[in-house]
Amino acid sequence: MTTPQGRGSGIPSHPGQGADRFRILHVCTGNVCRSPIAERLTRYELTRRLGDGATGILVESAGTWGHEGAAMEAHAATVLAEYSADPTGFLGRELLDEHVIDADLVLTATRDHRAQVISMGHSAGLRTFTLKEFTRLVRAIDPTTLPEGSVTDRAHSLVRAAAALRGWLLAPSAEADEVYDPYGAPLTFFRSIGEEIHTALDPVVTALTGIPTPA
Repeated sequence: MTTPQGRGSGIPSHPGQGADRFRILHVCTGNVCRSPIAERLTRYELTRRLGDGATGILVESAGTWGHEGAAMEAHAATVLAEYSADPTGFLGRELLDEHVIDADLVLTATRDHRAQVISMGHSAGLRTFTLKEFTRLVRAIDPTTLPEGSVTDRAHSLVRAAAALRGWLLAPSAEADEVYDPYGAPLTFFRSIGEEIHTALDPVVTALTGIPTPA
């Protein structure tokens, strides 16, 4: 990444240790389609709700077979612009141990990506979900049970609550937790994937911030 939010700074010995910000990591395969869309949409929606307070949540992305230094796919950039999110300055990254170690919440495009992140170790299991899985769990959490203090405290509590629900609130089908890869597909398919990601992110960002979608 070329933006200040693009790289982690060092490797803490525990997730989030020594950090005054909550870190979200979006993961897909190449880090040029799905996870860039999710990263930039998350940043945009956080800023809409929190303004300057959005700096309390750092949002990044990487790919399990990431195209290091690559620009996002042109259709992905088009979709982001259609949502008024900023696609500029993006550079793809290969998923590294330090990215998983630094992350307080890892949201993956598919179950295979989730399994790959968890297999890296670093006690990632309780903070790694597919995006749609996390959305399903978040919808079941009573927002009044989350702290009203700092956004970071609220975010950490949300992840713990979601992890506690996993196993009790199962997906109706395996495919329900997947965001399929639009790489090489026409713009219409990218738009449908963008809509899926945007729809899944909305309740997540609302729960993280305690602020509904602005009118």
